[in-house]
Amino acid sequence: GASTNRRWRSARSLTFTSSVMSSCRSGRGLRVKAVLENNGPWGRCMGSECGPGGSQSRAVWCAHVEGWTTLHTNCLQSTRPANQQSCFRVCDWHRDLYDWRLGTWNQCVPISLRTGRTGICLQGEEGIQTREVNCVLKADSSAADHAICEYFEPKPRQEQACLIPCPQDCVVTEFTPWTTCSKTCGLGLQNRVRSVVAPPLFGGLPCPNLTEFQTCAPRACEGREMVFSLKTSSAAPSRTARQARRRKGKERKGNRDPEMRELIKSKRNRNRLNRLEDDFWNMEIGYQSRQVVCVHRNGSTVSLSQCPHWSLPETYLSCLMPKDCVVSEWSSWGSCSKTCLDPSVPQGSRSRSRQLIRLPTGGGSECPQLEESQACEPEGDGVPPCAAYAWRSTEWSECRVDALLSQQDRRRGNQTGLCGGGVQSREVYCVQANAELLSYINNSKDKQASQPIDVRLCKGTTPSTTQLCHIPCPVECEVSPWGAWGPCTFENCDERVVKKGFKFRRRTITNYPTGGEGNCPHLVEAIPCDDPSCFSWQLVKLEECIPEEDMDCGEGTQTPQVRCVNSEGTEVEKEMCVDEVYPSSVRCVVPCPKDCALSLWTEWSTCSQTCSSKTAEGKQMRTRAILAYNAGEGGSSCPNTSALQEVRNCNEHPCIVYHWQTGPWGQCVEDTTTSTLNTSSSTDKSTCTMGVQTRKVICVKVNVGQVPPKKCPEAPRPESVRPCLLPCKRDCIVTPFSEWTECPISCVNGQKNKQFRYRVIIQMPANGGQECPDVLYEEKDCATPSVCPGYRWKTHKWRKCQLVPWSIRRDSKGAQENCGAGVQTRAISCRQLDGTVADVVQCLKFASSMPVMSQPCQLPCRDDCQLTNWSKFSPCTSDCVGVRTRRRALVGKSKKKDKCKNSQMYPLSETQYCPCDKYNAQPVGNWSDCILPEGRVENAAGMKVQGDVKECGQGYRYQAMVCYDQDNRLVETSRCNSHGYIEEACIVPCPSDCKLSEWSNWSRCSKSCGSGVKVRSKWLREKPYNGGRPCPKLDHLNQVYEVVPCVSDCSQYIWIAEPWSVWKVSNVDLKENCGEGVQTRRVRCMLNTVDGPSDAVEDYLCDPEEMPQGTRESRLPCPEDCVLSDWSPWTPCDLPCSGRGDRERTAFALRLPKEGEDCPVSMQTEPCFLNRNCFHYSYNITDWSTCQLSASAVCGIGLKTRMLDCVRSDGKSVDLKYCEELRLEKKWQMNASCTVECPVNCQLSDWSAWSDCSQTCGLEGKMWRRRTVVEASQGDGRPCPSQMEQWKPCPVRPCYRWQYGPWSECRVEEVVCGVGLRFRNLSCFVSDGSGDGKSSIVEEELCAGLEQAVDGDKNIVLEETCTLPCPGDCYLMEWSDWSPCQSVCVKGQRLDFTPVQVRSRAVIAQEPENIAQCPDQEWQTRPCSNGECYEYQWMGNPQLIWCQRSDGINVTGGCPPALLPGTDQSCDPPCDKPQSFCSEEGVCICEDGYTEVLTAEGMLEQCTPIPVLEIPTAGDKKADVKTSRAINPTLPTTVQPGRAGRTWYLQPFGPDGKLKTWVYGVAAGVFVLLVFIVSMIYLACKKPKKPQRRQNNNRLKSLTLAYDGDVDM
Repeated sequence: GASTNRRWRSARSLTFTSSVMSSCRSGRGLRVKAVLENNGPWGRCMGSECGPGGSQSRAVWCAHVEGWTTLHTNCLQSTRPANQQSCFRVCDWHRDLYDWRLGTWNQCVPISLRTGRTGICLQGEEGIQTREVNCVLKADSSAADHAICEYFEPKPRQEQACLIPCPQDCVVTEFTPWTTCSKTCGLGLQNRVRSVVAPPLFGGLPCPNLTEFQTCAPRACEGREMVFSLKTSSAAPSRTARQARRRKGKERKGNRDPEMRELIKSKRNRNRLNRLEDDFWNMEIGYQSRQVVCVHRNGSTVSLSQCPHWSLPETYLSCLMPKDCVVSEWSSWGSCSKTCLDPSVPQGSRSRSRQLIRLPTGGGSECPQLEESQACEPEGDGVPPCAAYAWRSTEWSECRVDALLSQQDRRRGNQTGLCGGGVQSREVYCVQANAELLSYINNSKDKQASQPIDVRLCKGTTPSTTQLCHIPCPVECEVSPWGAWGPCTFENCDERVVKKGFKFRRRTITNYPTGGEGNCPHLVEAIPCDDPSCFSWQLVKLEECIPEEDMDCGEGTQTPQVRCVNSEGTEVEKEMCVDEVYPSSVRCVVPCPKDCALSLWTEWSTCSQTCSSKTAEGKQMRTRAILAYNAGEGGSSCPNTSALQEVRNCNEHPCIVYHWQTGPWGQCVEDTTTSTLNTSSSTDKSTCTMGVQTRKVICVKVNVGQVPPKKCPEAPRPESVRPCLLPCKRDCIVTPFSEWTECPISCVNGQKNKQFRYRVIIQMPANGGQECPDVLYEEKDCATPSVCPGYRWKTHKWRKCQLVPWSIRRDSKGAQENCGAGVQTRAISCRQLDGTVADVVQCLKFASSMPVMSQPCQLPCRDDCQLTNWSKFSPCTSDCVGVRTRRRALVGKSKKKDKCKNSQMYPLSETQYCPCDKYNAQPVGNWSDCILPEGRVENAAGMKVQGDVKECGQGYRYQAMVCYDQDNRLVETSRCNSHGYIEEACIVPCPSDCKLSEWSNWSRCSKSCGSGVKVRSKWLREKPYNGGRPCPKLDHLNQVYEVVPCVSDCSQYIWIAEPWSVWKVSNVDLKENCGEGVQTRRVRCMLNTVDGPSDAVEDYLCDPEEMPQGTRESRLPCPEDCVLSDWSPWTPCDLPCSGRGDRERTAFALRLPKEGEDCPVSMQTEPCFLNRNCFHYSYNITDWSTCQLSASAVCGIGLKTRMLDCVRSDGKSVDLKYCEELRLEKKWQMNASCTVECPVNCQLSDWSAWSDCSQTCGLEGKMWRRRTVVEASQGDGRPCPSQMEQWKPCPVRPCYRWQYGPWSECRVEEVVCGVGLRFRNLSCFVSDGSGDGKSSIVEEELCAGLEQAVDGDKNIVLEETCTLPCPGDCYLMEWSDWSPCQSVCVKGQRLDFTPVQVRSRAVIAQEPENIAQCPDQEWQTRPCSNGECYEYQWMGNPQLIWCQRSDGINVTGGCPPALLPGTDQSCDPPCDKPQSFCSEEGVCICEDGYTEVLTAEGMLEQCTPIPVLEIPTAGDKKADVKTSRAINPTLPTTVQPGRAGRTWYLQPFGPDGKLKTWVYGVAAGVFVLLVFIVSMIYLACKKPKKPQRRQNNNRLKSLTLAYDGDVDM
């Protein structure tokens, strides 16, 4: 049974820890009890719709408690869990509906409470915080299933670690020394006290007693010990003395006559007016009483008769009756300062006030607030809407490019004609929004703009005052090359009046310039000629030579084929040339078989001169060659060499060229021939009417100059007058003057304030319009009142001293009726500075503190000494020399009284040294920033450009001066004849822009035919520094490139071949002069011009593929052989090149063969193959060039170009004509506008005005000024400087403040103890404001301008009641000073607790029997800031141990008791095993030389010794072997045994203390090893011998090192 139960328990415990077990079967006897329904986790929620309609399932099975699965029938079906349940199907859109709600963290709970383990807290205790985390529906915060939120985001943590500081006990200081004995005889007490420096926290121990007592008995008392003392109580509340005064007054009035009464009445009325003696100053004299009792030293009160040795003091005292401040009811609310309706405008305010009826006197309650205000909105129906304000701006100034120039560009000097991107500015001002500027400019004849107002009224972003602009760059005129000279023709073929003829040549404009054709050079040149004609016959070609008389060979004629052309070369009807000579037939020869065969004449060469002069005539040449020689007999022979060449004159006209030359167009002026008025147009403001422009046109002879106009042809004469558009006159438009600025309301004497007004130019005049006024700014002095409003208190005479009525004090012992202590009052009134009476409220607001209205006084009794007031001190002859005195004198009967003549009691003169004022100045603080002189440069256009403001150069930096007097007190710097600063010159380095070289020349086009590129470059000359403009992006050679496409005309350079030379026959047949031979000719590359090839150039400029042959080998036909002409050019191949077509060339017979022979084939064909002799052509477009600007532009809109190239199918660039002949589509744009970003320098605002000083006084005050970025830099503009604010020191001013002096001792008059008074002074102190607490007392006049307040407290308390303890009283001491601010820290890190400081008061006892009646000691805390982290540590040795705080003071409390030296209380359980001790971490560990053996639970079981031997140290002279591990507690820890020696685990010494044998063996081995190492080192380092050389090389050569630049050399 017992075993079964045990097995059941273990099986049951295993059932719930596993979900799936093996299917091992159990015995049947346990079936009922030993099986249980098991279930798996719920599966995923499934369903067709989102939300709560889903379902989820899980597996349920029957399992044995031992874990194996069995049949369901073995489990009770009634307890079977459900395998399905409804669920919430989560969809993605549920993310917006559900979320985790996090609760706040609960209080930190120590882990020890959870685990049950407690230990000693040393640094802080680890804890755990928990919080609630719930999934909620966002809409109503209702709880939801956690699975919904977990679908989107893991569940946030519910626990986190935290730290709980250890309990901190109350910490107190050391005791003060014992006080002297409370009695001089008999049994007394000595006290010693201490104060609290840290309160108990987190359950720490409470504060211990702050006082300790011990009895003392200096000596036995002689006679009876004094046990009774007179004691006063506190004064009773004031009582009125009015009744007594009235009664007394009635008695006096009865004795006066009517005249005296009238005189008194009038005087009283006058005084009432002057002194305002009404309810406003209703001061009433009353009296106070006090009680005097006799007390025993044990504190009990006894009869006054027990104190017979004391004379009873005054028990009544005059005083001022307390009267509260009285004010009237509130007045009604004033009108709202906001007078218009607009919700967007801030609310206005309204105020109300109440009148002061009576000021408080005698300590009555202070006056409440006399004025109050509240926000308001205007009410009523007729409230107008608020004025809206808007920004307006002037027109933009002219666009200026020079503002964007770099330093390098500016130095070039010539800045005229700049164009491209620039900047322009405008002025922005604020106007009332209903003054619409545009309507008034367009429609108003007066052109009155809106009045500018204060810019602070305009809200929102200020419109920009600068913007980029563009000046169009002038387009230069570009013209084509001159065309060829035309034929001699009439000026005008329609009017052939003049028989004078001209030859013309023309050129065309290829790029039209800005301003029209007038800016282009002349386009037509003319040469006078004879025999002009308008039409002529033009030879097209000569027909084939036809022999005469139907012969096959011999002489014949060639018929010319002609057409009729005009002077332009255009074909016209042939009838037009009827008057011209028709070209005649040309004689020719068809060689017979035996004749000499000649080639055809070549074309006439280009004329050698364009015109003819005496020294140069134009010539043309043509040549022919011998193709076959004649037979020896019967054939015509070949001509000689000269007949193979013909020369003719050409361009025979003289070199006299005329052309028309035009001057620039003049200004557009009004056309006097028209009567149109120059009126303004509403549609186009810039143009008004038509005018005319004229220019000079003259006839110029080339290389001569101006000639008469008739020399030039009239037809191409340019016009000298043209119409133009006259621009309208634009008048200057200015705004009206703004309102005068307000004068300051407050008036400062001696300061002249000014007010000004201004107006703004919104449109500059143009085209002769009305000029702008000269005065845009007016200034005038403010109308300063004759006397600045100011207020002061006026004090009136003190009234008679008022005593307590005699009827009240007559019973007092020793009282006299008409003398004693009393109170006197005086009236004060408020006056303006000019002396006129003002309302007291004004003085309360603006005057200094109110003078006192009452003071104690003394009416001298018959026996008292009476003296005059002190006189003023006598003047000093000079500072620091001699003495000064003041005097007073005895009055009346006092002169005769002996006691009054006692100069000790009543001195009649006082002497003091003359004041000594010596001052010395010294600098203080750091130097300020370098500050440039103020002032801004305005340029001519009034536009502020970056660079106009002086940003660099010589400035000044400042250091504050401080002035001290001879007592090292701070005084005004003017005492040291200093203006508060020393200054020295400094330099703000000027920014230097990046400097590049000029552009190099453009390189030659990279291709001589087709499109290529040309390049130019700049290189770096000087890098930017001090914030200059950055360089553009440079390559590794510090260069920047500009690349543009270029196209070289493929016909620019052509091959020119001279005629073939005479045949050189190799196998000469002397009879026939025929056979195989060679011909040569010269081939040159020449520059092609419109007049034909001109100059020979390098051959590489021509296409090598097209170079004609320079030699040819062929057969020279023999006589009677057929002679063929040269081959014609190949016919073009048909496109596309498919490989199927052919091309051909032909030749024709120049000489027929003899009969019976045929000519060779005169046609050749060859197939067309792609890229061999047949080519496709296509256009190729180049890349865009870089953006090209005008030479006068810096940035802005430019032009980028690209070129069209004709490319052959084999990739070769060819002349564009090949593509143009095919009429290929040109779909590209060749030019496009582009923009080069303008280098806009950073635009900064002006420096703001200097701020107020950061401190009103002291050494560390600074003034700041700031500037802001108006516009950031763009492009390569100069970046913004880093210094956006500057500071300079303020003039040092002494810091004056009111400060209390120390309280006097408690004084009780004429008694021993009880309630008395203590006093303190309010003095003026000066300091330097540095916060080190050093301050010195100075004259009160220096604080006269300050409000009387101490540390912000205006309630000045100079006296207060106090209690002087009676002999035998036990009482509380005064409060100690506040302790330093202390934070809650763990390991030097502050925790999130408020720092605190503490003060305390201890108990003082004087009689041993009264200790039981002592009050409780007290301590207070208050929060503070910037607390320190203090640590506490046990100090001393076992004989003397104390606790010390980290700031060096010795304290009680604070040090953990567990760490007290000599205790093992910090370990739990205690460390009771031998050789174990408790570590600082609270863990039991073993001493040195022992190792820990732990139990299974981790507890120390025993300390096992480690057998070791210590090598003696140098300090151990005996070299004893120490085996003892005991530690001498009297030794300091640094010399404890077992700490200083080194431990060896090999034992070199034997039991007898001698070295063992193995030690000698090891030493020998080490020696051998050392010898071996030294030998190897020697052999390795030995210098090898040099091999013998044949030469005798005995002389030493110098050693040369080759340095390759490696740093390691």
